[in-house]
Amino acid sequence: QVQLVESGGGLVQPGGSLRLSCTASSSIFDGNIMAWYRQTPGSQREQIAGITVRGTTHYHDSVKGRFTISRDNAKKMIYLQMNYLSPADTGVYYCHGPGAWGQGTQVTVSS
Repeated sequence: QVQLVESGGGLVQPGGSLRLSCTASSSIFDGNIMAWYRQTPGSQREQIAGITVRGTTHYHDSVKGRFTISRDNAKKMIYLQMNYLSPADTGVYYCHGPGAWGQGTQVTVSS
């Protein structure tokens, strides 16, 4: 049973933008903190942004000021707006909720 599905990854030039989306099942989304994680080549998966039900957000230092996490509680979706992307942002991005992971979406930043 698929509970989290990401979309929106792709290839972008340095300085560009992408918006990731994640659709969640009610059992995962409702009333829970949701987050985006990233796994870059040769590194462990790490949380880069999180958001509470009421919209309180927190970010990894590496993305502060460039990435914005948001959620639509009615649609049961979370988003990650990524601006000023650099090659260091290249990796697989995962949506996460309690007990569940999405399949990941690849983001490649390259000229």
